[in-house]
Amino acid sequence: MVEIHVLYEGDLHCRVIHGPSGTIVSTDAPKDNQGKGESFSPTDLVAAALGSCLLTTMGIVAKRHAIDLKGSKVTVVKEMTLEGPRRIKKLGATVTLPDRLNAEERSLLERAALTCPVHKSLHPDIEAPVYFLYQ
Repeated sequence: MVEIHVLYEGDLHCRVIHGPSGTIVSTDAPKDNQGKGESFSPTDLVAAALGSCLLTTMGIVAKRHAIDLKGSKVTVVKEMTLEGPRRIKKLGATVTLPDRLNAEERSLLERAALTCPVHKSLHPDIEAPVYFLYQ
């Protein structure tokens, strides 16, 4: 169990505190929803959670198999609905991995990525394709 504490600072800003470490992340409402866009929005944090979860899950498997993933990255593009209730419509993730990985390593890591708990926790109405590039 992990506690996350959120303090409302006013003007649509929140301070999010990770209980175990004390690490702080700030949020703001996005410009298109009455905010100033001065920091991550709450839905931006969902996109960030997906990207970091994909890499972390692959990193766990890579470590177990002595595969070097240093320099790998994920870009997540978040799209919000334009009609109906405001919500995340799509989180498209592109995972860029080293070209040096062989076919077996690529398959292993791609399968691992798709077991990411954040990806598995997303509502089925959110499109969440994951693409893999090797460079």
